[in-house]
Amino acid sequence: MRVKQWLLRGIGLAGTIACLVVFVLHPSWPTPDKLLVFLTFVFMIFGQALAMLKRLLPFVVILLAYESFRSFVPSLNTHVHYTLMIRADQALFGTLPTITLQHWLWHGHVQWYDFMFYGAYMLHFILPLGFALVVWKLRAAQYWRVIGTYLTASFAGFLTFLLFPAAPPWLAAQQHYIPHIERVSSDVFFAMGIGNFPSLYNKLSPNPVAAVPSLHAAYATILVLFVYKLFGKKWAALAAVYPVLIYVGTVYMGEHYAFDELLGIAYALASYGVMLLWANKIWPKLAHLFERWTFGLKEPAPSR
Repeated sequence: MRVKQWLLRGIGLAGTIACLVVFVLHPSWPTPDKLLVFLTFVFMIFGQALAMLKRLLPFVVILLAYESFRSFVPSLNTHVHYTLMIRADQALFGTLPTITLQHWLWHGHVQWYDFMFYGAYMLHFILPLGFALVVWKLRAAQYWRVIGTYLTASFAGFLTFLLFPAAPPWLAAQQHYIPHIERVSSDVFFAMGIGNFPSLYNKLSPNPVAAVPSLHAAYATILVLFVYKLFGKKWAALAAVYPVLIYVGTVYMGEHYAFDELLGIAYALASYGVMLLWANKIWPKLAHLFERWTFGLKEPAPSR
């Protein structure tokens, strides 16, 4: 048994080093499936790979399923909406925040803060997985509530994408619904020179008309809500930097309207509330009924 443990730890160490070498030689975005492979090797070193997979594998599989569903939307509903978000932003701000932010910040070439905004943008799946691991290790009782909140927001977003396909600002500009804007995220991507090595995630087709709501905003908001609940105000204040970068950065880069961000925040709050109701009200009742049906528990005899 001891030899087997050391063998598995050796495989884990070798796999971890191999993953890091591949990343250094061929930099690419750490998509959920790549992260799961890397984390499996890392946790093998500490003899916890199976425990980690039991918790993270369902989360990653459902995220990949969600992404595959999202890619079907353009073929299921071809009526793309362009104007509602434009009118909403103009009503709220008097102009389009994307145009205003690009007037302030975009100077024809990539600046240091563009990398900062884009880096936050690309943490969309990395931070939820990382946070899930932290919750598993430090607040295990809340683990499935955190995962359930992310998944509730994801699939609520998918239903919205299906019923209301909506174009982001960069696509609206290409179709001449709004004045020209720069898709800053593309400029940063090419400036970084990062490619991809094969993964399952890369095979999933992106959906360019899944802008409403902004799930980047939803995920970032969920993170701060749970950091505040589970780790307190000080850590929440630090974590709040991330959603601020998302809210501002995705609008500035032309990926979302402010309307999309506000709706994403609303979806996050609603999902958080739904899971709170589930955890405190619905699940205890279902668990009690399940115990009675499964184990034949009898109601206590009435007192005399």
